[in-house]
Amino acid sequence: MTLALLLSNAARRWGDRPAVSAGASVLLDYAGFAERAARLAGGMAATGLRPGDRVLLAMHNNPDYLPLLFACWWGGFAAVPANARLHPAETGFIGQDAGAALAFVSEDLAEGVAAELPCPVLVQGGAEAARLAQADPLPRHAAGPDDLAWIFYTSGTTGKPKGAMLSHRNLTAMAIAYLADVDALTPRDALLHLAATSHASGLFALSFVAKGANNILPEAGGYDAEEMADLLRRERSLTFFAPSVLLRRMAADGAVREAPLDGLRTILTGAGPIYAEDIRLFLDAFGPRLWNGYGQGESPCTITAIDKETLWDVHRSGPAERLTSVGWARTGIEVRVADAEGRAVAPGESGEVLVRGDTVMAGYLNRPEATAEALRHGWLHTGDMGRMDAQGFLHLLDRKKDMIVSGGMNVYAREVEEVLLGHPQVAEAAVIGLPDAEWGETVCAVVVPEGPAPSAADLDALCLSRLARFKRPKRYEVVQDLPKNSAGKVLKTDLRAQFTQGVR
Repeated sequence: MTLALLLSNAARRWGDRPAVSAGASVLLDYAGFAERAARLAGGMAATGLRPGDRVLLAMHNNPDYLPLLFACWWGGFAAVPANARLHPAETGFIGQDAGAALAFVSEDLAEGVAAELPCPVLVQGGAEAARLAQADPLPRHAAGPDDLAWIFYTSGTTGKPKGAMLSHRNLTAMAIAYLADVDALTPRDALLHLAATSHASGLFALSFVAKGANNILPEAGGYDAEEMADLLRRERSLTFFAPSVLLRRMAADGAVREAPLDGLRTILTGAGPIYAEDIRLFLDAFGPRLWNGYGQGESPCTITAIDKETLWDVHRSGPAERLTSVGWARTGIEVRVADAEGRAVAPGESGEVLVRGDTVMAGYLNRPEATAEALRHGWLHTGDMGRMDAQGFLHLLDRKKDMIVSGGMNVYAREVEEVLLGHPQVAEAAVIGLPDAEWGETVCAVVVPEGPAPSAADLDALCLSRLARFKRPKRYEVVQDLPKNSAGKVLKTDLRAQFTQGVR
């Protein structure tokens, strides 16, 4: 069981089908894709790499990424993808923590990353990287199912990121679950990589490669409304992954709204909390094509999901509370909502979300204590709080560390954020707990305005109309931007530090 086998089999069966494209231009068919991966693997081996070595990939989206990723697996190496938006020092930490023996980076990142790493750093598209692609093809390494394939570094919202160790078994199970739970793919399908290939978009590519489908890298390098509209007119079965912030842009772009949607098959989302107002906006704009999944780096893209048909039915006829559900357990995955001792709670009660299945990581690299905390009694403890209804729909409430306890009562930030986002003058909202001598913590709402800033009185009236009094914020702050990490997740730790100053 090796991920390179997905490409090898696809090349044998669909060798002349488009595999990697830049916009409308096909750059590699599957035969060429497999040959490129084999030659790159041979070039890496010629530099001294051996099976089990780690290769850092820190690149902006471009057509070289997937051949390099599969070259790692072809040679038996472990890939260490890093978000190209990270600071060079952050990328350097990831490379050093992973023990990278070689790094491929985009040209604009090369100088900064090279200063942080002891290993060779090659520029993607540069002369040295091109020479590797001219090496003799390396025979495909017969990796074992539990061999390390990908080290996925968590976003690091509370400190240094941790490397989740993912095996060939983990990622193969993830790819199969997509085919079971999302769409039965064929070579006529195409995956458009609008979001970073170092994260979910690149992981979803495995299922598309397994079925000989095309991987399209935008010529613009990312989202461009005119190019997106052209792709919608040209493609016949297009899928893409996008976080909610990008989907909001698309829903507002006239060029995209006017384009035909007949060739749009699926929009994958779920990189962070998605609120009811956004889901309604996306469904109204794009129709019954939205798939909302829940996963973590520790169980990539694969914990629960609400499928397109169910989400559309809920949008049309309810129940409304299911609109923000993250759905049922994925194929091959067991999900439990548990108390502090790990015991399942009754339907409708809140607790921590626990997961087990073949997609769950082996542990954190170099972090035995964190591994022991996350993996207990056969379950991954996600750190997410949720509740599951009698039909198995999971509703996420908050990160365990972000739950606010005020006067002994639990307040889930997401519930309050949902209400605040219903105000027409609120573009973004983050709710945090601040220390309070009397109540332990007090609820504070931080909002980014949409146009003129709403008054605290207006926001308070809205919250009082929708929430119990103990849940309503006692403090409202207006900011121009929320602090976010490179993955777009709000850094509530930074917000707490900012607004705790002066609190007694």
